[in-house]
Amino acid sequence: MGKNLKLSLYVITDEKLLEGKDIVKAVEEAILGGADVIQYRAKNKSSREMYQEAVQIKKLCGTYNKPLIINDRVDIALSVDADGVHVGQEDLDVEVVRRLIGFDKIVGLSTKNLKQVEEANRLPVDYIGFGSIFPTETKKDAKVSGLDQLKKAVELSIQPVVAVGGINEQNIQSVLDTGCENVAVVSAVFKDENIKQNTKRLKEIINKKNKMGFNVD
Repeated sequence: MGKNLKLSLYVITDEKLLEGKDIVKAVEEAILGGADVIQYRAKNKSSREMYQEAVQIKKLCGTYNKPLIINDRVDIALSVDADGVHVGQEDLDVEVVRRLIGFDKIVGLSTKNLKQVEEANRLPVDYIGFGSIFPTETKKDAKVSGLDQLKKAVELSIQPVVAVGGINEQNIQSVLDTGCENVAVVSAVFKDENIKQNTKRLKEIINKKNKMGFNVD
């Protein structure tokens, strides 16, 4: 898969929300609802279990021609030939990740403040995540950056910015109004059994905004 990245609706899996569910079926529902990117994130599973799930999700994403990004684990990404890796500030340095996975793969980096956004401009990344925009149940210790900081991050970053943290159907419009074209969601998609419909409603809001164009002061 080439690097012509479309990041507008970036869906992240969550092991607690998906507990007891078929993760592959859940991801397929999200893709059918309009997800542009899938990130596989599992903080508390064994490497073997992560590998087994990632193999299946990679095959599914390949069927629908959607990129699969692995959170944190470069080894899992390499073992399943994922399309990329997303790392945080405390994970492996981006330069090391890039060296390991090569320049044809996607590398994303989490940023929490404008200093980190500025630093990311000098790193070999394809996009940055920025947040948490709102309080979030999936990362209760996440510091809230807010919409004003997001707007500044979009202006400062030379790479595409993906807003993350507590984004849902009720507040996604305010995120898009900052000029940020890409949103990452977790609970808003996987909160209940209506995964496809949840995703579809979010994508419709994004598409409507994209058609209207951005009116950023």
